[in-house]
Amino acid sequence: MASNRDDPLSFVNPSSSPIQVLESDGYLVEATNSQIGSASGSFQNDGLLAGDGGSGSNSDVEFGFLRPELGQSPLVGTVQIYDRHVFLCYKNPQVWPPHVEAAEFDRLPRLLSAALLARKVEMKKQTRLTICEGHDGTETSNGDILIFPDMVRYRRLTHFDVDTFVEEVLVKDSEWLPGTPETLSGSYVFVCSHGSRDRRCGVCGPALVSRFKEEIDVRGLQGQVSVSPCSHIGGHKYAGNVIIFSPNNDGVVTGHWYGYVTPDDVPLLLEQHIGKGEIIDRLWRGQMGLSEEDQKKAQELRLQLNSKTSLEKSTKEFIEEYENGPMGNGTHDEISGCCQGNESSSCCQNQVLPEKVENNHVINEKKGNMTLEKKKSTDKKILRSSSGKGTCTRKVCAMPTWFESWEREDTYAALAVVGAIVSVAIAYSSYKQLR
Repeated sequence: MASNRDDPLSFVNPSSSPIQVLESDGYLVEATNSQIGSASGSFQNDGLLAGDGGSGSNSDVEFGFLRPELGQSPLVGTVQIYDRHVFLCYKNPQVWPPHVEAAEFDRLPRLLSAALLARKVEMKKQTRLTICEGHDGTETSNGDILIFPDMVRYRRLTHFDVDTFVEEVLVKDSEWLPGTPETLSGSYVFVCSHGSRDRRCGVCGPALVSRFKEEIDVRGLQGQVSVSPCSHIGGHKYAGNVIIFSPNNDGVVTGHWYGYVTPDDVPLLLEQHIGKGEIIDRLWRGQMGLSEEDQKKAQELRLQLNSKTSLEKSTKEFIEEYENGPMGNGTHDEISGCCQGNESSSCCQNQVLPEKVENNHVINEKKGNMTLEKKKSTDKKILRSSSGKGTCTRKVCAMPTWFESWEREDTYAALAVVGAIVSVAIAYSSYKQLR
């Protein structure tokens, strides 16, 4: 039977025996010819559609962003190591059965998953398969294959092409001749929305997809950021689960996994991760290409670097605030302090000895008595402490005495108080004489 790749996807009910398929979370499960194989079949027992449809406040409290378990488990190190992620664009979450890769009536995902499992040992890269939403006539039509971090797309794979595609592209790492690979650009976001597999993903996923699309429209990121619902990726309890494929600051594309994502986190993911290439550690589960242990080490190192950077930033801001802000009487003194060289000794004590610094900026030294001739263009003082072991210069704010900090307004206030006291005393004395 000849393959016509332009025909719509056909879904035939094969009479094949049960097979083993590789779940998208890396575990082997046995597919049966039960109702879960039908895209239009039953969703009972564990599906979102089996209950109240996943809508309403009760579902949100029990399965959504208000559920008690949200944020209770550690996230980092919860991504199994793999090197390549293959997405098959196929239908939509509303018709995906719980195990879409093993679906009896969904022939294309079932055959592709089986082929990947059969050729697993021959592949140089550990490969993960996930189903994402597909709509004919769009950028992600049914049968399209997206491969990350390769950033390539193959159009219109059919069940006739599965074996050849897996052989040429995923085993031999070459090109699939019937289809020309298209280079992908920008960032790709996948949100687990597999409601028939787990209600938490069914409640959280669609809400996150909607918020991503809203923010993309508001920020004018159409064509730069693409978002799509996807099938089960592992870790239901971490819903909402998000995978982002985006180039980092060095232009290298990798897949980063986030968990416990809420709609309020979407702007942060767009601004910080996609916009700046910075990881949001409180939501980070891990990334492709790293083992669970390496993911933990990577986060620990990143947190240390971020802590050091934050400290340096705070120090810099403090120095700038000190140099520019009012201190004491509104002036900052630039002094040259004593550097003792002895770690146990303190530097820049109260005693200071002046030194001649510039032709028009002179400090005369006479046994601790100082005279200072100020520059006309500045109100800064330059002092030097003698140590006998060397000197260093740094900016500090000289602590003013009560006399130096006494303002003219303070003098007027004091005189007013004294005058008031004298007036009261005179008035009281006159009153006594009149009696």
